[in-house]
Amino acid sequence: MQLKPEVVAQLERVLASVEQLLPPAVGVIDWAEVRAANWRCHSFSGCLEPIAEIDKISLDDLLGIERQKKILTENTLQFIKGYPANNVLLWGSRGTGKSSLVRALLNNYADQGLRIIQVDKNDLNHLSDIFVQIGEQPYRFIILCDDLSFEPGDPGYKVLKSVLDGSVYASPENVLIYVTSNRRHLLPEYFKDNLGAKMVEGEIHHGESVEEKISLSDRFGLWVSFRVLKQERYLEVVKKTVARICREHGLEPLWDDELSRAAIKWSHEKSKRCGRTALQFSRYWVGQHLLIRSDQ
Repeated sequence: MQLKPEVVAQLERVLASVEQLLPPAVGVIDWAEVRAANWRCHSFSGCLEPIAEIDKISLDDLLGIERQKKILTENTLQFIKGYPANNVLLWGSRGTGKSSLVRALLNNYADQGLRIIQVDKNDLNHLSDIFVQIGEQPYRFIILCDDLSFEPGDPGYKVLKSVLDGSVYASPENVLIYVTSNRRHLLPEYFKDNLGAKMVEGEIHHGESVEEKISLSDRFGLWVSFRVLKQERYLEVVKKTVARICREHGLEPLWDDELSRAAIKWSHEKSKRCGRTALQFSRYWVGQHLLIRSDQ
């Protein structure tokens, strides 16, 4: 039976509309070649997309966080070797190396089977779909949720809580959850949270409300805290970072009182002494010297 032209045109419009709701066509990921991927949500579904370019940062590049490196490296090695290991919450001040440490671990241990999948907070309800795709793979996957925080009522809160608790959405044995956040409990905290059992804004069982707030972070086996650097330590990090960047560009290592004063001034303008501030200053300072040298 031959369809009328107007019916064919209508069907084409319907198919075009449906196609817009579907995710872009992505082939099956070859994890032997792909080290990291993003979960991309598209309308009502999603897919894993390979990350083409990965930051080449190494563990040796991260300075001033030796304790944190040791804790997370040991936990990740346990996981890679198939030993018991914990889900991890990396929390603390911005720019202190939380996300960079996870990326450095990938670069260090990808050859031993470590892989990373980045998942946005709004896509946590798709964790079960991700588990189905990677649960049988012969690799060790870290699900990374970067810069995570929730507001009361966020749907992803209960999903993540369930995954960490191993109940409805239990993760496969080859999967760990690593989360970075500026908030220790992943939820906003208020002064009234410290008012004990007093009735606050109609909350009769105030203690139970506080318990609910900390119940998610409590499900992470490891809490790794990151803090700003003291000035002396900050200058040590700057000195080593400047030296590394100088070597990469064929410059003699730079360090004098002028550079030290400039680094301190830079940290005051940024209002923070941390690894990110040290790296940004080092790039600026070495770049200035390279520019001057090129003009001579």
